[in-house]
Amino acid sequence: MEASSLSTMGAALIVYAGLAGAAGVALAAAGAHGSDLSALTPPAYFLIMHATAAAAIIAVAARASHPGIFLLAAFLLLAGATLFSGDIALRTFTGDRLFPMAAPTGGTTMIVGWLVVAIGGAWELFSGRG
Repeated sequence: MEASSLSTMGAALIVYAGLAGAAGVALAAAGAHGSDLSALTPPAYFLIMHATAAAAIIAVAARASHPGIFLLAAFLLLAGATLFSGDIALRTFTGDRLFPMAAPTGGTTMIVGWLVVAIGGAWELFSGRG
């Protein structure tokens, strides 16, 4: 992967992580203001945790011999957290869904993202970089 495209993708993912983290804090604040909004707390935590993890994974990508796999993992974590949290937030605020199975799709995407992190780590380890 070319260095300039790596830095562009990494920067775009950092922006995404920042926005996801901010959305998580906003949902946590909303969830703290009444039992009717308490369903927002789990998706808030998912956004905050996965945004933080994605930022760290992007930093790892900058030093990795195979950075693309780590950038993919960061994207999957962020996209999964967005789907999961967005679906629950929309249902909490409006009673509607993003689309059928959005939350489970987001959860599965997060799981896949974490597995891609593990694969990337193993790839680095067994390619002599670890």
